[in-house]
Amino acid sequence: MHDQTQTIRPRLFLDSADRAAWDEWLPTGLFHGITTNPTILADAGIANTLAELSRLSHIAFEADVSEFQAQTWGRSSDALIDNGRVIAALDPRMVVKVPITREGAIAAATLKAEGVRITMTAVYAAHQALSAAALGADYVAPYLGRMNDAGRDGFGEIAAMQEIIRASGSDTRVLVASLRAADDLVRLGRLGLDTFTFSPKVAASLFAEELTEAAAEVFEMAAEG
Repeated sequence: MHDQTQTIRPRLFLDSADRAAWDEWLPTGLFHGITTNPTILADAGIANTLAELSRLSHIAFEADVSEFQAQTWGRSSDALIDNGRVIAALDPRMVVKVPITREGAIAAATLKAEGVRITMTAVYAAHQALSAAALGADYVAPYLGRMNDAGRDGFGEIAAMQEIIRASGSDTRVLVASLRAADDLVRLGRLGLDTFTFSPKVAASLFAEELTEAAAEVFEMAAEG
């Protein structure tokens, strides 16, 4: 008799629109997908247009990522809905990010009713996780580093979000963003968080262990005789 229990893995995303970073880090096999937003696109010198998102998502899926997250935009719920629909139509693996504002909630409710996968983003307070779960969002994305920068207890807020999601029985995943160091993942992982998006700089820090590098070199020297 085979064990039918589904293996649950941590879900990591590369928070970048930089093609060089994709080429460097996606082959490691660590990353479930890629996350972007208008600021990340601007940092990579890419225009925030539907044409550019189409081009980028095509490249990402050719690199065999499972999800590509792109943020809809617009100052009204109608604009958020219209752009979100076009983003979602690019590929079934697209996830549309929506700011957790009042207009964003209206847009997210409409898009979810149409079968669009949603991440509620720009999250700074624990109660917003309850709102995201009520909307049926696939992910809720709190900004750890930015909460701490603003003088809030980012770790405490995110721990509370995780407790709210668990207690509600929701399938919404807490996707922690604005991570600054590998130690952030360790601290949150010990609290039961398993979904993170982070920059190439943080990705590099996951492999910055001198003892591991030294041990690997000893193995190679021994293998070479």
